[in-house]
Amino acid sequence: MAEHRELAEHLGLDVSFCDPRSPWQRGSNENTNRLLRQYLSKNADLRSFSLRDLDDIATRITTRPRRVLGWSTAPERFWPHVRAAYAP
Repeated sequence: MAEHRELAEHLGLDVSFCDPRSPWQRGSNENTNRLLRQYLSKNADLRSFSLRDLDDIATRITTRPRRVLGWSTAPERFWPHVRAAYAP
């Protein structure tokens, strides 16, 4: 986010940052890190994984049913909105 000021101005957005050592301020990020730890160790060298390996991990996480989504997956909830937006 080196150019966050320019991006915020261009898009008309407010940008805020969490305080250091305050994981409760970034719950989604912390939860995603927890899910990634099931597949990658904390000090994993991502260069040792192929793009296919990383894509497979991303797919497993993305297609995981979520309680917050009523046990649907993110794609199950997302794509109907996309189709509706582009329906004739």
